[in-house]
Amino acid sequence: MAAEGVWDLSVSTPIGTIEAVVEFARQDGVLTGTALGAGERVALRDLRLEGGLLTWKQAVTRPLRLDLAFTVTLDGSTLTGTSRAGRLPASKVTGRRRAVPAAASH
Repeated sequence: MAAEGVWDLSVSTPIGTIEAVVEFARQDGVLTGTALGAGERVALRDLRLEGGLLTWKQAVTRPLRLDLAFTVTLDGSTLTGTSRAGRLPASKVTGRRRAVPAAASH
């Protein structure tokens, strides 16, 4: 199961739904990623993909300063799971991989 690509995420939190864009790539065989949401871009840390289970951590400063831990299951072009911030209740995460534009034919 490959995670590479651009994903549109929706995180249902107690203060409302937060939309974010996450991009995963492979560099020298290592999975890397960045997230863009609430006007800030942050690097993802501790990315692990085992089977269809993908986990990562990230820090955010908006709307609150939090360290988040994500655990999601990949299923083709969708993902579902949770995000946790410390002792706060887990927030539901859903996502959809963006379609790759077809190469223009000449």
